[in-house]
Amino acid sequence: MPRQAARSISGFVRPSKVISLLAALVLTGAAAQADPAPRRVVSMNLCTDQLAMLLADPGQIVSLSYLSTDQRSSAMAEQAASFPRNQGQAEEIYLLNPDLVLSGRYTGVATVNMLKRLGERVEVFLPAYSLTDVRERMLQMGRALGQQDRAAALVARFDADLGVLRENVQNRPLAALYYANGYTTGDKTLAGQILLAAGFDNAAVKAGQSRGGNLPLEVLVMMQPEAVVTGAKYPGQSRSEAILDHPVIRALQKDRETGSVADSDWLCGTPYVLRAVADLVALRHRVESAE
Repeated sequence: MPRQAARSISGFVRPSKVISLLAALVLTGAAAQADPAPRRVVSMNLCTDQLAMLLADPGQIVSLSYLSTDQRSSAMAEQAASFPRNQGQAEEIYLLNPDLVLSGRYTGVATVNMLKRLGERVEVFLPAYSLTDVRERMLQMGRALGQQDRAAALVARFDADLGVLRENVQNRPLAALYYANGYTTGDKTLAGQILLAAGFDNAAVKAGQSRGGNLPLEVLVMMQPEAVVTGAKYPGQSRSEAILDHPVIRALQKDRETGSVADSDWLCGTPYVLRAVADLVALRHRVESAE
């Protein structure tokens, strides 16, 4: 409040009244800035689906994305089956009368922009590129849902479980993350961070890939990784996945431990990434015992 205005008020009102008035103005402003806990939450992103289910009160979620029940993508597909689902269209989400819409940074950009223009409250979540990001996304969701205490408890459990899984590894075996079209990911990705947490060195980094890119079969073979980690194949025939059946890959797998992991545990920054870490720790133990 400007000084002149304060002096003007104090000239007509006792000091105690002035103090009470100023305090009331401050509290009113703080209350206006704080968002109340939402009662009708709509998620239109696979990762926000899962974070919301982990933290929301019963009845707080109105709808989840259509991907939420895909068992190949969602680590909480069974839990999601009890919720209505949406196709991420602005019209259908608006008609659900939400007081909070959850979205990923790259999910339905046109839909998100339209909902914002219509005055809807939209909380946008960036992808998780590290285990630290996983913690931050849980805390962000807690704030968005008005469930800060629950989010803090979830993060504390995440930290404790991760601490148990991490070991003091002296000699880190070399592992390659190898997917359709020969794609691989480096350490500046969530998958790469999971690999590091499990005690492996990343073949992609050794090949000069810090984020992601294609790793030729010839380079993979020359590197001779102790483990090759692949995702679960999708049903049907896919030319992009044919490389995983290449004779060179099969020959490499004859002599090396190979891990096939559930994609649903790796895709999103949720506590379920710890299942991926645990799977890789078990794989590393098998690799070490075979040497």
